[in-house]
Amino acid sequence: MTISVVTGVAGFIGSNLADALLKRGDRVIGIDHFNDYYNPLLKHKNIAHLANHPAFQLVKAEIQQVDWSTILPEVDVVYHQAAQAGVRASWGSGFRTYTERNVNATQTLLEAAKEAKQLKRLVFASSSSVYGDAETLPTHEAICPQPVSPYGITKLAAERLCLLYHRNFGVPVTVLRYFTVYGPRQRPDMAFHKFFKAVLENQPIAVYGDGQQTRDFTFVSDAVAANLSAAATPEAIGEVFNIGGGSRVMLTEILETIEQIVGEPFRREMMQHAAGDARHTAADVSKARHLLGYEPQVTLPEGLAKEWAWIKALYT
Repeated sequence: MTISVVTGVAGFIGSNLADALLKRGDRVIGIDHFNDYYNPLLKHKNIAHLANHPAFQLVKAEIQQVDWSTILPEVDVVYHQAAQAGVRASWGSGFRTYTERNVNATQTLLEAAKEAKQLKRLVFASSSSVYGDAETLPTHEAICPQPVSPYGITKLAAERLCLLYHRNFGVPVTVLRYFTVYGPRQRPDMAFHKFFKAVLENQPIAVYGDGQQTRDFTFVSDAVAANLSAAATPEAIGEVFNIGGGSRVMLTEILETIEQIVGEPFRREMMQHAAGDARHTAADVSKARHLLGYEPQVTLPEGLAKEWAWIKALYT
């Protein structure tokens, strides 16, 4: 039986990943601090169904406080999903939280991993935010990262730490750069969650900037599939991969699609452009396709419909 650790297990991607690992027969050790960046009750709800699962163990702790020496000796794979997320909150006094949870916590985990000689893979969840306003679209992994937010700076620093520990100590790391993941259990500070919730509450949808910005959206099950493949592919060790949804879509088109899904028009409240938001993102997933066999399976309209169904069940 494969023993896997999922950090940030009660979060959006972590909880979906834990479900997939348990479904295929892994034993899963989930680690989560349940911090208050957003309502911890939502995180508890994400994994409530796992409470009595015989192959699931929950460790409630910050990554820097975990006794890794008692956990890692038996572990085959670590999926490091835990992070302090969110571009807009990373400015100002909040930055210290980002350095602690994204950089220091990752370094603590890597220090422990270098002593875990039986560890087969450490998959690190990074972000397209490391690219900033990329000069080339779609963006490939060899493009020089130029983050435009403090959050992006910390994710890039954590990436570089992972690769340093690989080169110097042989830690078997793989880095995945997620492009705007969405779907059931999405964080409440993320756009689609906020849009759908506003529709339910008959509130206007806040649109930052002119609505002409574009994003590459990735459904959560595709991000999960990328993690599973990254952990199982020998050639993935020491590599960085873009994980995107396969299509670049303008925000105004997204809003039109949401109107079709919910079956009614909604009001828009235009807001000033938010500092740190990249203008455009688009993933070149050629490398992941070639080495990981990665192929996005869920179209944007299909994925949005799934998230809408989940939002309605959550709030009604």
